[in-house]
Amino acid sequence: MDRCIYCECKRVYKLSNDHIKCPCCKRKFSLKKIERDFKLIEYFCKDFNALETSKIMGLSYVTVKNRFLLFRKLISLYLEKEYENKKEVIEFDEYLYLEKNKRNDKKNIFDAYNFLTFDYGGKIYNLMMPDLSRYKTSYLEDGLEEIYYKEFEQFLKLNRIAKLKSSQNLITRFWNFFESFINSYKGVSRENFFYYLKEAEFKFNFPKNERVEILKKIYIDSFKETL
Repeated sequence: MDRCIYCECKRVYKLSNDHIKCPCCKRKFSLKKIERDFKLIEYFCKDFNALETSKIMGLSYVTVKNRFLLFRKLISLYLEKEYENKKEVIEFDEYLYLEKNKRNDKKNIFDAYNFLTFDYGGKIYNLMMPDLSRYKTSYLEDGLEEIYYKEFEQFLKLNRIAKLKSSQNLITRFWNFFESFINSYKGVSRENFFYYLKEAEFKFNFPKNERVEILKKIYIDSFKETL
C-alpha cells in the first residue's frame, strides 16, 4: 500500500514491526491486517459463511464472525446512502417474514419480522417496520390466541402498504432470494436480523465481482471517517 488509509498521504513508511506509519496524520496501521481483511471480504462476497472461511484461512471462528458483522454494518450504511442519493421509487410492498420452523404455530406470529421493500431504479432497498415482538407477552398472557391471530391477520390485509404494477416484479424476486439466503443460516439473532437483511439486499443488487470492489472501498473509507 503506497498511501495512508486514513488521509491518503503518499509519504508513508514501514516500521520494524511491519506496521505502516504516516508522517502527515501520525497514524499507524497494520498492512497484514488490511490484507487479511481484504481476503475475508472476498470470501464474504462470494457467499462463504464464517465457519467455512475460518477453516480455509486458519483463523478463529469468532474473529471471522466479528469481521463479517463489521462488513454487514458497513454495507448497511452504504446502502442507505445509495438509496438517499436516488430515491427513484418505482414500486414498494410490505413483507412479513417468519422462520419456517415457527410458521405452524399461531403463537409465533409476533416473532415475525416486518419490512418494506422498495424497487428504486432497478435496485432493492429495505426498511424495517416496528418490531412486532413487543406485543407477544400480552398476547400470550391473555390466552386469546385464536382471536388475536384473526384480528392481526385482518389488520395486515386492511393496512398493507403496497404499490405494485404486476404480481411478478423485482420485489417478489428479492423476497424469493432473501428466503433462500436467510435459510442458509441456522439462526439469526433478533438484534442482528437487520444486518443480514442488508447483506441479502447488497448481494441481490450487485454481482459477485462488483461486491468485492465496493466492499473493499467502503472498508478503506471507514478509516478516513475516524479522523
